[in-house]
Amino acid sequence: MNVIAQVFAGIAALVHIVVWVWESFLFRRPGIHKGIFSVPSEDVPAVMLWSFNVGFYNLFLGSGTVIGLVMLNTGNESVGRALVLYTCAFMALAGIVLLISDRLGLGRAKGTGLGGVAGQFVPPAVVWTLAMVA
Repeated sequence: MNVIAQVFAGIAALVHIVVWVWESFLFRRPGIHKGIFSVPSEDVPAVMLWSFNVGFYNLFLGSGTVIGLVMLNTGNESVGRALVLYTCAFMALAGIVLLISDRLGLGRAKGTGLGGVAGQFVPPAVVWTLAMVA
C-alpha cells in the first residue's frame, strides 16, 4: 500500500476517532449536538444512548485502521493491508448509507449532513481507489 493511501487511511482513522469523542463524551454540549449533528437540545436525552454507542463504533473502526497501518509497516503487510482495506470499506459504505439517509431527510432537513458524508466517505474511498490502481 503506497504512502498516499496510508496517509488517507490515517485521515479516515482520525476522523472516526474525533467523532467518537464528539458522540460519546461531548454530545451534550450545544456546539456538538446542535452545531455538528443538528440535534435540538430537547432531543439529546432521547438520542444519547445511540450517540454514545455509535461513537464507540467509530472508535473501533478508527483503531482498527491504526492497528492495520502499524501492522502494515512492521512486517505484517498482508494482515495490515487487509485490516486497513476492511475498515476503510466499512467506513466508505457507512458514508454511502449516511448520504442516502441525508437525501431522504431522515432525522434532519435534507442536505444538511453533506460535510459528515464527505468526512466519512472521501478518505477511505481514496484509500480503496489507490489500492485498486496500484
